[in-house]
Amino acid sequence: MTGQRLNEFPLGAKTMLVAIGLAMLAGCATRPSPDVLNPVHLPVHLNASLQSDEAASSRVNVLAATNRNPDTARGGFGSAWADNLTYEQYAFSVPPNRKDTAITYPTSMPDPDRQFVVIQRKQLPRDAFVEEALASTQSDGTVGIFVHGYNYSYQEALFRSAQIAADANIPGSPILFSWPSAAAVAGYVADRDAALSSRSDLDSLVTSLSASGNVKRIILFGHSMGGFLVMETVRQLKLQHRDEVIDKLAVILAAPDIDIDVFRSQLKDIGRMRIPISLLVSKDDRALVASSFIAGERARVGRLDIDDPVIREAALKERLRVIDITSIQASDGLGHDRYASLAKFGAQLASFESGRRSSAGDVGAYVFDAAGAAVASPFRLAGRVVGSQ
Repeated sequence: MTGQRLNEFPLGAKTMLVAIGLAMLAGCATRPSPDVLNPVHLPVHLNASLQSDEAASSRVNVLAATNRNPDTARGGFGSAWADNLTYEQYAFSVPPNRKDTAITYPTSMPDPDRQFVVIQRKQLPRDAFVEEALASTQSDGTVGIFVHGYNYSYQEALFRSAQIAADANIPGSPILFSWPSAAAVAGYVADRDAALSSRSDLDSLVTSLSASGNVKRIILFGHSMGGFLVMETVRQLKLQHRDEVIDKLAVILAAPDIDIDVFRSQLKDIGRMRIPISLLVSKDDRALVASSFIAGERARVGRLDIDDPVIREAALKERLRVIDITSIQASDGLGHDRYASLAKFGAQLASFESGRRSSAGDVGAYVFDAAGAAVASPFRLAGRVVGSQ
């Protein structure tokens, strides 16, 4: 199916493909209720082990900022748009010996050996949240923000952030920015509106962190429709002439659900960034095939083909890093959630993004292989291996 257009399929097959693609975009068959956000009091011996240095990988911390409306009755957040951001801090117990990116949510009888479990939760005022974020900044002054995609509930996005943090094994607390997705298969158009409405709130979060001299780099990681929100936010910062903020940004777009012509327009407004934008793409991302069909069969950025000479030329011209991650394992059956499996290569990818193992001029087409190396496309004459040990 790779490389095929939707109009090559009969109408019934197209309809089925779109239905399956939309249903799978969240990557979750049984959706967790807000109850999973309630802290669990673990047995004393387990609590003690989580505090030890040896078990540091069994616990991760996540900061979360959301413009969703609080669901006070259930202790979570819904899909309505709030007037203000709410800030929270979480600590998770991470199950050992995980074999893939699947998340097992806690039940009425939590089992930390098999399930991700919230063990601490605290709401913070804005200033305290910023202080916590700055305190957890990595030694090189890097902080990371994850922006989820379409059809995600708050708790799904939060637990995914914990999984990424655990697998990436990078010091510090990652920050989740959760915008008011409807968390419904039929909510694609509503989600796009919600993403657009969230530009100023994400702008506010990024600007608050950037204001500190201790923050040298902000990795702004957007998945799917979250990538669209990230690009719109960077565009807004540019139109506000906030170059001092933009210069700290390392933008990574995983399977971006962005119309190619819209993306060109965004790039035109943003201009060249100090750290080139990276696109993590897969030709066989069938969820983006469904998205393309909804948009009148308009191509999406997340399905760019790095073997296409037009794409290779455009990547060089626009100073983009287009990285094919097709070789990375996906668990959703559609190739749309590879970013979650990519987390275990977080250190290599972060090094690549920040220029610690490549120059800021290293743009063009790459293949990120299953061994954790970004290898220049064989069609790019000036390429070299980046990220290998």
